[in-house]
Amino acid sequence: MLQPGCSLLILGLVTMAHGLRKGSDLLNVCMDAKHHKSKPGPEDDLHQQCSPWKKNACCTANTSLAAHEDTSYLYRFNYDHCGRMTPACKRHFIQDTCLYECSPNLGPWIQPVSSSWRRERILNVPLCKEDCNQWWEDCQTSYTCKENWHKGWNWTSGINKCPVQAACHPFTFYFPTPASLCENIWSHSYNASSYGRGSGKCIHMWFDPAQGNPNEAVAKFYAFASAPGIFSWGASFPFLTAVASLGLTLIRHEI
Repeated sequence: MLQPGCSLLILGLVTMAHGLRKGSDLLNVCMDAKHHKSKPGPEDDLHQQCSPWKKNACCTANTSLAAHEDTSYLYRFNYDHCGRMTPACKRHFIQDTCLYECSPNLGPWIQPVSSSWRRERILNVPLCKEDCNQWWEDCQTSYTCKENWHKGWNWTSGINKCPVQAACHPFTFYFPTPASLCENIWSHSYNASSYGRGSGKCIHMWFDPAQGNPNEAVAKFYAFASAPGIFSWGASFPFLTAVASLGLTLIRHEI
C-alpha cells in the first residue's frame, strides 16, 4: 500500500502531466470518473433532458435514465432532503447531471483529484450567465440545508440527509445570488461567467441539438487559449515544485 508521501508525490506528478495537456488533447474527451465512458461516441437512446448529447456522449443510455430518477444508483442523492423540490428547480439539477455525465466538451476544465470514487473532476467551467441566472430563479422557492452539496451530508441511511443542526431554508438563504449557487453548490465545478449564450466563451447547460452543440466551439476556444481557471504550467510550476519537495521529504521519513 502506498504511504502518504508517495500518494502526495504521485498526485502532484499526475497534476503536472495534466497541466501540460493543451489544444486538441483537451477536445472530445471524457473524464475519468464514476460512470463515464472511456471515450465519447453516439448514444441513440439517451433519455429526455440528456438527449441533446446523443450524437456524441460520454454517458450511456442507462446513466441518462438514472439522471432523471430520485436517489438513483448514480450517487444515491436525494434532492428532496428539505421537502419536495419544485419540478422547475429539479429540472436544472437533472440538466446539470446530464452535462456532467454526457458532455465530451469539458476537457479544458478537467483536473485530477484524489478521491475514492473518481480520478478526475471539472473545475471552474464557465457557465453561461443566462443558465446560471435561470437556475437560481427557478430554485428560489425550494429548500435546502447546505451551501456545499459535495460534502458534509449524513449518509447513514444510504442516501444524503441534512446533518444535525443544519436548518432547512429557502435556497436564497444559502445562495443569495446566482453566482453563489452555481459556484458553491458543487465546490466550484462551475464558474458564473459574465459571458452570455452565443458568445462562444461560456458553456451552455441547455441547447437545441438541431442547431448543433455550441459547447464544441467553446471548448476549442479555451483549449487553444490561456483561459482563466484552466491549469497552466507557468502558474502551477511553483506549486508542483513544493508538492514534489514535500512528497520527497515525507518519503524519506517513511523509508
